[in-house]
Amino acid sequence: MMEKKQKNYLIYLIILVLFGGLIYAAIRGGSHLFQVSASEVASGENAFEMFTSILQDNLNHPLSILLLQIIIVLFVVRVFTILFKWLRQPGVIGEIVAGIVIGPSVLGALYPEFFGFIFRPESLTNLELISQLGLVLFMFVIGMEVDFGTLKSRLNKTIVISHSGILLSFFLGILASFWIYEEYASHQTPFLPFSLFIGISMSITAFPVLARIIQERNMTRKPIGILTIASAANDDVTAWCLLAVVIAITKAGTLGGAMYTILLTLAYIVIMFAVVRPFLKKIGDVYSNKEVINKTFVGFIFLILTISSAITEALGIHALFGAFMAGVIMPSNFGFRKVMMEKVEDVALVFFLPLFFAFTGLRTQIGLINTPELWGVCLMLIAVAFFGKLGGCSIAARLVGENWKDSLTIGTLMTTRGLMELVALNIGYELGILPPSIFVILIIMALVTTFTTTPMLNLLEWVFKKREQKTTLQRKLMLFFGRPETGGRLLSIYQLLFGSQLSRHQVIAAHYTMGTDFTQTSAAQFMEESFIPVEKEAKQLRVNIDKRYKVTDNLVPDMISTVKAEAPDILLLGAGPRFMMDGEKSMTAFFGLFRKKVDDVIRHVSCPVAVFVNRDYHESEELSLLINGEPDSFLLTYLNRLLESGDKVVHLHYLDSPDSQMVVQILAVQQEYPSKTVLHPLQRLEDIALPPDDSLLVLSYDTCAKIATHEAAYKALPSLVVIKNKVMF
Repeated sequence: MMEKKQKNYLIYLIILVLFGGLIYAAIRGGSHLFQVSASEVASGENAFEMFTSILQDNLNHPLSILLLQIIIVLFVVRVFTILFKWLRQPGVIGEIVAGIVIGPSVLGALYPEFFGFIFRPESLTNLELISQLGLVLFMFVIGMEVDFGTLKSRLNKTIVISHSGILLSFFLGILASFWIYEEYASHQTPFLPFSLFIGISMSITAFPVLARIIQERNMTRKPIGILTIASAANDDVTAWCLLAVVIAITKAGTLGGAMYTILLTLAYIVIMFAVVRPFLKKIGDVYSNKEVINKTFVGFIFLILTISSAITEALGIHALFGAFMAGVIMPSNFGFRKVMMEKVEDVALVFFLPLFFAFTGLRTQIGLINTPELWGVCLMLIAVAFFGKLGGCSIAARLVGENWKDSLTIGTLMTTRGLMELVALNIGYELGILPPSIFVILIIMALVTTFTTTPMLNLLEWVFKKREQKTTLQRKLMLFFGRPETGGRLLSIYQLLFGSQLSRHQVIAAHYTMGTDFTQTSAAQFMEESFIPVEKEAKQLRVNIDKRYKVTDNLVPDMISTVKAEAPDILLLGAGPRFMMDGEKSMTAFFGLFRKKVDDVIRHVSCPVAVFVNRDYHESEELSLLINGEPDSFLLTYLNRLLESGDKVVHLHYLDSPDSQMVVQILAVQQEYPSKTVLHPLQRLEDIALPPDDSLLVLSYDTCAKIATHEAAYKALPSLVVIKNKVMF
């Protein structure tokens, strides 16, 4: 091997010497063809000057300027992204601030010569075109993120929430335009397009930023997160359709003049959904994985994107709307969209969008807000933008059945503007609708409403946590159910144990689905269906419930971590009729394994755990309670609650021991509620015999385990509520 390498080096040296000599000889032979005067021979100093002149010419070339701009933009954006993530803010806020910093407001003010060289006015056309191309790709990705399955599964709630936020914000924006139009915009644009654009700028929610915040706060698969994402997606679709109408009206001058554009736009949308989407769906069924998707097909998709953007640009409603629609009609196959988004998203987000932020920053001159009146307008528009979305979405969420904490969380998240607002504002600026001063004010509004989202969410968490701590009568009751019908049964058990006081307590219903192959759409649909029985029972009992949902392949560990995080006062689980049977003998039998899981939960949580063992449970006027000596004294708390708040007859079964303090307490209870209690003293646990009408027996976990050692006695028991006490409750 070594000899072969040396041979190759020798061959290379011979070729180098041979052809180098021939080249030199050819140059020398042609030197007589021209004459150079001695004065034209550059001295060492003149050669350096010539080099610097060439270097300066190269740096002033449009391509060099563009590359320098891109380098500076990407570097500054990355620094600010890291900084804002360290501040626990979405990285997109850092990207927007970076764009303003390298604009005339900061870089231009501090280093005007450097700013004038890098961002000279004639060079900005190239930067603008590239940033617009990046936005087309980005809006295509946003369109693909709109999940119509999620929208359909929660359409009733999301329409109310999203459209309430849009309508209230739009209305407040129109009102605000009355105060600012005459002074700041009447010389530039008619009132109709100006007021409509102020209204739409108040109505936009930044779906990508909102989704990123939800992901960072681990809310993606929680009911509140799914509902908010679905509402934001609905908001996105509606707002962009409204923006298209506003642009059409602006270019036409009047609503009547815009009718042709609007009608053609509607025809375009119909064709996209009725013709192009079914066609792409058939193709998407074939090209649904990475192995099959090839460059030809990717090229075809980009051709669809370009044609759609070109059509909407020609119609006068901006190429971005066409890109958004192209993304929306892409095949709903999860694998297909995932692959396409991977191919486009990184380039659009990492390379192109920072250029858009930079270009927006170059238009943003904070110094234009130079009077107290302008700062007053700025504060007014921030307040309108914030309270329009927060008020509209929060009240709507409360009206459709969410509690106040979740409603305010949804409203706060929907105030996020971020990038989507900047896109709309740039369109308004390009069309001449927004004067420079109002443009800057709205940029600040977008930054403030986005920046305050995370602190507001933290404040809500703190306020409601304090509120829960101050409500001494309120307990936190949690139930985990498997099959949907079990959820309603478990809630009825809580009603039995807590009676009329149940409505005072916080009830959390949790359902976890086993498996990791669920898409967000199918998970949302499955969650919606799983909670129907427990929601129906809650409505009948007039109890509000908080829902927790998750798709997992680690059921018990995730249950335990959720219980630890929620810190309930009691946890209620559901079990099958053979619970505890063969639990100590077999690690492989299903029901034995289930008991092992319950025991694992009991070991790792600090609250009492109750297990409902369903043996054809049905409501009855009578129920039984078994007390096995002093260790079961905690059951008297539940007994007193049952007798105080209910009208059921309770059969008290207990081990008879005259000297037992427990027996004394049981007799005292019977004297206080003689018509509601029937005593059944026992000599042995296995001697327990329940009245035929009894449908439920409440007992301790340890006592149940002892009875389970006598198979015949255990099988004769009705449905059970088995309680493992850890602290006095």
